[in-house]
Amino acid sequence: MNTLRARRRLLFASAAALAAPAWLSPALAQARNLRPTPSQTEGPFYPVSLPADSDADLLKNGNVVYAKGQPAWVEGTVTDLGGAPVSGAVVEIWQCDHAGHYHHPGDGGRADPAFQGFGKVTVGRDGRYRFRTLKPVPYSGRTPHIHVKVRLDRMELLTTQLYVQGDPGNERDFLWRRLTEEGRAALTVPFNNGSDGVRATFPITVQA
Repeated sequence: MNTLRARRRLLFASAAALAAPAWLSPALAQARNLRPTPSQTEGPFYPVSLPADSDADLLKNGNVVYAKGQPAWVEGTVTDLGGAPVSGAVVEIWQCDHAGHYHHPGDGGRADPAFQGFGKVTVGRDGRYRFRTLKPVPYSGRTPHIHVKVRLDRMELLTTQLYVQGDPGNERDFLWRRLTEEGRAALTVPFNNGSDGVRATFPITVQA
């Protein structure tokens, strides 16, 4: 099964190299230089049980709309070390609410119930994912961040954390400081204002 998947991915990468859309071409052009996205600790607040609503819109929990904090789009692609999209990969994110609380018993159950707090999407043949969520905020000694996990079938390919470029808390954060310069560049991205609000692009490279 893994061999068949690898062959299909190789065929897709070859075809894409000949007729790749504009957004994919840079990744393929640098395929030999791709390195896996750095991993980081899962942290203590991964959901004990996944919420009933765990889609890509964390600002709407069931029928309840979350209207606090600063809304943001977080999006990107999941590719392998050869630059080919990892079709079927599941991207998960989880984070605290605007007041710095997680939906987790270890955080005292203080999270705003309107904030979904966790979301997941399955990427298609183009490898793209997109979440509507909250621009991360700091809490109890941590700089703003979003937790990210990537799975494929039963394999866990990556667990890491996404940081906000230019946030003054980064230099004081013990996990961010442990990263190499290359690791910081890979995990720290700008949250820029756009025509449809704040947007962050986070490309993910995994060994699949």
